[in-house]
Amino acid sequence: MVLPPPRDARKVRKHLSADALYFLIHAGFERITDHRGATPPIPLSDALMSAFAMFSLKDPSLLAFDERRSDANMKALFGIGHIPSDTQTREILDPLDPECLRPLFGDVFRQLQRGKALEPFEFFGGYLLSLDGTGYFSSQKIHCPSCQVKEHKNGTVTYEHQMLAAVIVHPDIKEVIPLAPEPIQKQDGSTKNDCERNAARRLLAKIRRQHPRLKLTVVEDGLASNGPHVRDLIDCGMHFILGVKPGDHAFLFEQVETARREGRVLKLRRKEGKVTAEVSWVWGLVLNESNPDLRVNFLEYNEYDASGKCLKHFTWITDFYITVDQAQQLCCPLFRAVWNKLGSKRSLWEKLRSHFYHFTFRSMRQLYEAMLYGLAKEVPLPTLDTS
Repeated sequence: MVLPPPRDARKVRKHLSADALYFLIHAGFERITDHRGATPPIPLSDALMSAFAMFSLKDPSLLAFDERRSDANMKALFGIGHIPSDTQTREILDPLDPECLRPLFGDVFRQLQRGKALEPFEFFGGYLLSLDGTGYFSSQKIHCPSCQVKEHKNGTVTYEHQMLAAVIVHPDIKEVIPLAPEPIQKQDGSTKNDCERNAARRLLAKIRRQHPRLKLTVVEDGLASNGPHVRDLIDCGMHFILGVKPGDHAFLFEQVETARREGRVLKLRRKEGKVTAEVSWVWGLVLNESNPDLRVNFLEYNEYDASGKCLKHFTWITDFYITVDQAQQLCCPLFRAVWNKLGSKRSLWEKLRSHFYHFTFRSMRQLYEAMLYGLAKEVPLPTLDTS
């Protein structure tokens, strides 16, 4: 039975609807050259679309998906002519170079740009790009020549496949926008740090080639705070906010403590209820002894309860020149909400000066709330003496 669309269906942007995106993906699959040559009984596009359908339907396994092979919806909704079995899917797709799929991520990204779906993700005048490694296959029995091999002390061996994922994120949005990931190759290194670093160099270069004018700020954990990777980010024209920890960056934190003693660390405190937030920063520190010419800015965030106990503690390095405004952008949701409402910093500062001139406030929070919620409009007008 074919159901008609509901009368109260929400309007969607046509080129970002599920049907349009599925068609876009299918067209991209058809552009990929079949590595098997000749005219195989099951086209490569059908095998790829079947795999895409499996992940779209969140089937727990290939065997579970195999039960759908006679389902009419599979052919109608996903445009699949011949659905391969689980064994056929492995045989067809395992030899395929993942790089063939990279253009499809670009196709979807352009549709998001066209539909202005990226605008809510804007942050710091560009976009936040989060990089992190993840595993997607692990077995002590099944393996292939490309598997990474991990030998354990008890004599057992684990075979793995990993990749470095890249997604555009925003602190106030649950959804993320994925870019094409980069496989971590067997020859990338024997340690996690080396593997991710080498894969990141390839990934950053590919992202910059595919998106040459996209303003990106890369956010990563402490593994990324090393000289070679920071230089790669600079070479690719990307800003960065990278986590650092005292145990891994002793030389950097020694400089921070020296700066504290000399009074060079700037600090901003804000109290909300029983919690006090504190942001401190210092400029121009040497990243580590191995890279004396590589200077970064250091940022620290702490939250304390009423007794002074530290509830949260984070530390980063960045190439942004940190000021009170930058610290607010990073750590103050209220500031970002006002900025987002007014659309530009120019409008923000104009409105800020106007409120300063016309009204009296007890705190910056009260001022920002007045700007955000239009509370100044509710101030009663003075009584005029017209006699």
